[in-house]
Amino acid sequence: MSTTLADLPPHALAAYQADRAAAERELGVDPAAAIDLGLGDSSEPVAPLIRDALRAAVTETTRYPPTAGLSELRAAIAGWAGRRFGARLDAETEIQPTQGSKEAIFSLAQVVRAPGKDLVAVTTPGYAVPERGARIAGLEVLELALEEDHGFLPDLDAIPPEAWERLAVLWLNYPNNPTGAVAPRALYAELAGRARRHGFVLASDEAYTELWWAEPPASVLELPDLTNVLAFHSLSKRSGLTGYRTGFLAGDPALIAPIRKYRAMAGHAPTEFVQRAAVAAWRDEAHVEGRRRVIGEKRAALRRCGLHVAGSAAGLFLWAQAPGGDAEPFARALLARGVAVVPGRYFGAGAEEWLRLAPVPGLAACERAASIIDEERSTWRS
Repeated sequence: MSTTLADLPPHALAAYQADRAAAERELGVDPAAAIDLGLGDSSEPVAPLIRDALRAAVTETTRYPPTAGLSELRAAIAGWAGRRFGARLDAETEIQPTQGSKEAIFSLAQVVRAPGKDLVAVTTPGYAVPERGARIAGLEVLELALEEDHGFLPDLDAIPPEAWERLAVLWLNYPNNPTGAVAPRALYAELAGRARRHGFVLASDEAYTELWWAEPPASVLELPDLTNVLAFHSLSKRSGLTGYRTGFLAGDPALIAPIRKYRAMAGHAPTEFVQRAAVAAWRDEAHVEGRRRVIGEKRAALRRCGLHVAGSAAGLFLWAQAPGGDAEPFARALLARGVAVVPGRYFGAGAEEWLRLAPVPGLAACERAASIIDEERSTWRS
């Protein structure tokens, strides 16, 4: 086994699932009966127009899908990005369909590593995949702390001056997982300028931009100059297609070309029938508006849990502070009562006092969970 892989701990949420299963056995909790606010899988039905497109694309014969993706899909993505962000993307050179966004995020460091560029900046707490991808590629990781009193935004002044020249990639993720914070357009503009000056890639994971309730979140795709910039999008949250594994990355054509070359070698080509379903999904907004209404109601129900909720302006999750800062024991107490939440430590340093709540179950279940959390909170003693 690769020594780098052997030395890495398991994927954070895989570790959470294993730890939770052990705790359920110990506590005598029936997993099937628990209200699961843990993982961000979708419980709403897939929109009929997407399922119809998928079925229609399953034919008697099959063929290898093109690495570059279907031209119809790239055109549909370009159209959506234009309507949503005002972006003018070249569908041929600035868009690359992917198998969800996770595999593309993980593999980016393999493509952009270069002599003297041995550092990848990631935010913490956060999604572990950019960090793991960097380490597997043999690069060093610089963690940028996200704190409530700074709006869960990275403090760029805390980055040592010499680090800017070593950066291969700086990762952003807004709306943020797990905090639900959003980033101002000014942050994207500032970092894009630094990326061009210092020769690194600004990579923006934007999987949650379509889950919002007050104001649509910004995107790096709104910038007039996408040199050294990449955006990563997915239909997992926008359209609830977690099991379809479909998304895209877009941006600087000088980056898209080597990424496409790498993907052809690695065999990363989305299946054609899923691409046909994705065409239907990117062309339609009605089903997304419906998802926002349903998820918004469930989020509002969970907000009545009595805990201090920070960030959480957009995206799927609520970021709630455990009473007394006792995230692990409080989560265990909730699990004993049949409510599963994710303790913040699974998202890295700086999250030990926090809990992530995913409004995935039905509305009634979310209301019941909020009631149980509030009852446990009201009697909690550190």
